[in-house]
Amino acid sequence: MNVPLAVEATDVTKVFGSVRAVDKISVRVAAGEVYGVLGPNGAGKTTFLRMLFGLIRPDSGTVRVLGKTWDEDGVGVLDGVAGFIESPRFYPYLTGRQNLAGLGLLDGGLRKGLLEEVLELVEMTDRADHKVGGYSYGMRQRLGVAASLLREPRLLILDEPANGLDPAGIRDMRALVKRLADSGLTVLLSSHDMTEVEEICDNVTIMRRGTVAFHGTIASLRTMAPAPGHVLATTDDHGALALAGQHPGVAVRRDPEAALVVTGTQPDVSAYVSALVRAGIDLLGLTATETPLEALFFMLTDGDADAAANADTDLEVVR
Repeated sequence: MNVPLAVEATDVTKVFGSVRAVDKISVRVAAGEVYGVLGPNGAGKTTFLRMLFGLIRPDSGTVRVLGKTWDEDGVGVLDGVAGFIESPRFYPYLTGRQNLAGLGLLDGGLRKGLLEEVLELVEMTDRADHKVGGYSYGMRQRLGVAASLLREPRLLILDEPANGLDPAGIRDMRALVKRLADSGLTVLLSSHDMTEVEEICDNVTIMRRGTVAFHGTIASLRTMAPAPGHVLATTDDHGALALAGQHPGVAVRRDPEAALVVTGTQPDVSAYVSALVRAGIDLLGLTATETPLEALFFMLTDGDADAAANADTDLEVVR
């Protein structure tokens, strides 16, 4: 017996006036995986997630969630589905526990012990009896995940769950998503942060202006990534540029906002830096720019998808 895909969207399009928010995109999420929908603001990520929840309907194409469609099954599509779009909202004058208990009643009641289980899972047991009005933004995000888990879903959909969090909150949210994934739950999340997706997702769709720029695994994406770059500061930039000609494994260029930018693999960059020192050129600083995957993300979403595609023609890159 074949297990239905958690999400199967085929040639989905949504138009608002003159804006094609989503343009013939196809996304397939297998049961049990952590799937990322990545793209800059305005790429169409939230519009796509809204269609999964039935908050808006596609103008064309088909959306199946856990094997069901809105046309065939109506609100039954949401059986086994939970999550939130943008930021979750709660009554600020009630405690976290009271908010969750109320949501449970609205959804038909909770099995015994479930509320405590989800509070422990999101690590909020010690703050559950404090009023939500005093929660930090990160705590409200975690409470939103807790509210979603009350439905004991098979598919959890999260719209930029780490957006707006401080570094500690981002770390905690990533750890929470990893714990949920380890439990066998299917997680579909959107993000504009390549690092977040790289750390926790199995597969990814990168969107650009409503279209798909890339489908595939994180491992495949890494094979497309350009060599890492470093900002280089020396006591003799002219000499450093000249010496770069003897090291074909690196590319050195001047940058308007920095002295020099060196691009190459780590061994090649290390060999070049050693050569600078031997030549008597003092190294004042060597700072990494964006990671290779971040650089690739900008290539794919800023319009240079063809250049990224040429890095590996065997990958499924959709323009």
